[in-house]
Amino acid sequence: MSIINAADKVNKLQRKVFLNKIISNFGENLNGKTFAIWGLAFKPKTNDMREAPAITIINELLNRGAKIQAYDPKAFDCAKFYFENRIKYTESAYSALEGADALVLLTEWNEFRRPDFDKIKTLLKQPFIFDGRNQYDRTRLEEKGFKYYQIGN
Repeated sequence: MSIINAADKVNKLQRKVFLNKIISNFGENLNGKTFAIWGLAFKPKTNDMREAPAITIINELLNRGAKIQAYDPKAFDCAKFYFENRIKYTESAYSALEGADALVLLTEWNEFRRPDFDKIKTLLKQPFIFDGRNQYDRTRLEEKGFKYYQIGN
């Protein structure tokens, strides 16, 4: 049981570390900032949000005054239980990016694996990606002009 408790502590700490990367870039007060969230579910191919990082991260961003535009292929109904109308639910991953200050990837859905980064760059106000799944190649994104932050480094 102590291994499970230790793993749970590490997971919760990683969420704080990830949030701190966002706050370090945008400041404590996020009024006027909009974040595009890709992925709400705990894991791909499910609508399950129990223990999902999205709950912690979105609530903290909202508490700091941010606006959220989110896309998830399956978890909208479940997300409405947690967030009601406090976030905007978008029809597509790319529509979530429109006018956002940064992309925050939280669930590694297949449709997020190989996005059109040139299109992403045109839709975001700033070329910031916070990757909570370490899914993308840092060197490639930095060569394209993105500021790219991963979990753990």
